[in-house]
Amino acid sequence: MNRTDRLYGLVEELRAASPRPRSARRLAERFEVSVRTVERDLAALQESGLPIWAEPGRTGGYVIDASATLGPAGFTPDEALAVLIGLGALRHSPFRHSARTAARKLLAVMPDPDAARASAFASRVHFLERDEEPTAPVEFAEALRADRVVQLRYLDAAGAETSRDVEPLGSIEKDGQWYLIAWCRLRDGVRAFRADRMRSITVTDERPQTRTLRAEDLAIQYGRLRSVVDD
Repeated sequence: MNRTDRLYGLVEELRAASPRPRSARRLAERFEVSVRTVERDLAALQESGLPIWAEPGRTGGYVIDASATLGPAGFTPDEALAVLIGLGALRHSPFRHSARTAARKLLAVMPDPDAARASAFASRVHFLERDEEPTAPVEFAEALRADRVVQLRYLDAAGAETSRDVEPLGSIEKDGQWYLIAWCRLRDGVRAFRADRMRSITVTDERPQTRTLRAEDLAIQYGRLRSVVDD
């Protein structure tokens, strides 16, 4: 997660907890950074004018004035339920942190009775998951949106580790498994990289050339490819 996303995430985390405080240590664990980094980020948010303050004491921490941030949203309970289900399905995806804060944001800006109904309905929806569900690295999301060449340390199907410079073109999810679709410079062609085989993901400063991803490049032998924005 880059710093901009983390700053937004901190605001949403504090808004969801308001008026209860969140300690810097708990926030650091939540965003997988050091306490010093969290304190520096919160100081930057305070300097930008956001109503965040620190409460002293053993049970103290940071608090935000939630009433001074977002206005009401025009979601019906059924629409909110649909959004919450969709976000809940991303629990093991590369977008899980953003999905969690988006769900909190949605409920925070709805009128309290509608938010309560949507939450109650959503609690009746369950996902049947495997005992060991693969969790995609969060850096996968940054690699997808950065529009930069990405360096991968990757385990191939035989278990051998390779180093790849790739140009991300998109992603595919199938049965809970996430794949980064990219032009692989090592293989000089389009390849699908499984998220659970990625050992490290480094986004470089190099912009790749423009490439068009065609369905035939993926050599999909079954199923139909559908974008999340398709009706």
